[in-house]
Amino acid sequence: MYTVRVGKPDPRFGNMLLEQFGGANGELAAAMQYSIQGINCEDLARKDLLMDIGTEELSHLEIVGTLARMHLKPMKKNREAAEADPLIAIAGGGGVSLCNSMGNAWTADYLKITGELDVDLRSNIAAEARAKIVYERLINFTDDAGTKAALQFLMTREITHMKAFMAALESMGKDPLVIGELPPTPDLVIKFFNDSTGEGENGEKDFRGPWNETDVEYIEAPAQKIASVSAGAITQEIVKGSRNSSYRSNSDRKIRKK
Repeated sequence: MYTVRVGKPDPRFGNMLLEQFGGANGELAAAMQYSIQGINCEDLARKDLLMDIGTEELSHLEIVGTLARMHLKPMKKNREAAEADPLIAIAGGGGVSLCNSMGNAWTADYLKITGELDVDLRSNIAAEARAKIVYERLINFTDDAGTKAALQFLMTREITHMKAFMAALESMGKDPLVIGELPPTPDLVIKFFNDSTGEGENGEKDFRGPWNETDVEYIEAPAQKIASVSAGAITQEIVKGSRNSSYRSNSDRKIRKK
């Protein structure tokens, strides 16, 4: 699908590239997520979509892996290059492995698979958005023209996949708030709680917008109200306790007088 070319290897950058090889938002995670969703999917049209994109992600894994290997290769014999990541240099000989840029092993926990097609498509849209941002950051961290071109290709395909998943979700004709089969509790689902309240040193304050103004019941700082009520009850108890203490003291004095 793409021919990778690297001008001057950069072992440190090669380490960064591993994030898209064996990381949470990387190509292996995407390939596995979409393919397994596709295997589970009973909607034949969208099953084909998932399998198509899942297979393409495997080719992207090859591109990223090849790109990373070309940058990491000097680690195998060059001491200075090896110091960029001794683990890769010594244990892996300057090659790629299923780890992220921090050396953490790939895990199936990265995968978002629910068996509900509309929910899975939303997860896929978010996954493509995260991957796009990672590629964008990687592009900003390299000056190698061939590497930038490869990353630009991969970044662009994330947008293509996102558009496909969005179109598939829209074509299902489902209300975005109708998830699963059980309806939410009517009087509870419309409540918006202003739980983080007050003014901060950096200009933070409570804001209103369509998320807490339109078709919702706005509940003002419930925690503060509870705290205020509780504080009032405590104050009353303290006053009551003080009176009892005073009464006991007077009684004691009367006993002593007798």
